[in-house]
Amino acid sequence: MEKVSTEAAIQAEALRLGFSACGFAKAEPVSDEMVQKLDHWVNHGFHADMVYMERNRHLRLDPTQLVPGCRTLIVAALDYYPQQPIPQEEYQIAYYAYGADYHRVVKDKLHQLFNYIKTLAPEVQGRAFCDTAPLLERYWATKAGLGFIGLNRTLIIPGKGSYCFLGVLAVDIDLHTEHHDMPLSCGSCKRCLIACPTKALTPDGIDCRCCLSYLTIEHKGEIPDEYAEKMGNRIYGCDTCQRVCPHNRHAESTREAAFSLPDEVAAMKRDDWNQLTPERYRELFRNSAIERAGYEGLSRNIGLLKK
Repeated sequence: MEKVSTEAAIQAEALRLGFSACGFAKAEPVSDEMVQKLDHWVNHGFHADMVYMERNRHLRLDPTQLVPGCRTLIVAALDYYPQQPIPQEEYQIAYYAYGADYHRVVKDKLHQLFNYIKTLAPEVQGRAFCDTAPLLERYWATKAGLGFIGLNRTLIIPGKGSYCFLGVLAVDIDLHTEHHDMPLSCGSCKRCLIACPTKALTPDGIDCRCCLSYLTIEHKGEIPDEYAEKMGNRIYGCDTCQRVCPHNRHAESTREAAFSLPDEVAAMKRDDWNQLTPERYRELFRNSAIERAGYEGLSRNIGLLKK
């Protein structure tokens, strides 16, 4: 029987744990091109009030400084496309926030994967990340051969689409990382640029100052009228640039039960949302990604739609 490589064994275990893709990238400083893109984005204020994007630049640009001794980044993707989306006539929540807080779900699976790796290499040391550190996950996902970054700035996995969370294990062992960057791109397709309600998307990137996802989740002040009037029935996030993407036509529903919309939330109508109290908010969204906006932010969004 042919011996299975360490890399193949890790990938097989990742798939068994529910990840839809897994790859390996050499831990090293990011490319000069990526440095220029990030600096351009921040220097032009496209990150809006997310000042944390200005901090720890040296760590963001070099994972070996973030995790000293790190030699390989294991990047894994976990699907979150819902089995039963909220009807279009009701208030809309971004798909990624339907269920439990993804940070905890993905990191739990990463820790399980790491424990498996320790059975293969008992001496291994490492750390798990899921949108919890200054790490350019999408960039490293491309280097690990998972997919390419589309015009909508999401990672697009060929044959699967972009509805996925990314997790990273930074480990101090060498794994085979040779691969070729995917030659795929969006080509002449500009559906996301055209469909973006506020034109936050451009060929050069995303301007968070007018992005409905940023404004309805991260932004703590009032939403400017010129963007509030574009909200439609969105009360948390915006999936427009992903919904129109051809790569998501055949997106498969997640098999992760934790990402399912709770029955109580699925049953809510506009009147239920309009009458949401702080107490009810805490009951419904404890340990949910929707906690990110807080009751005040969610109430602000709902209030704008009630006008």
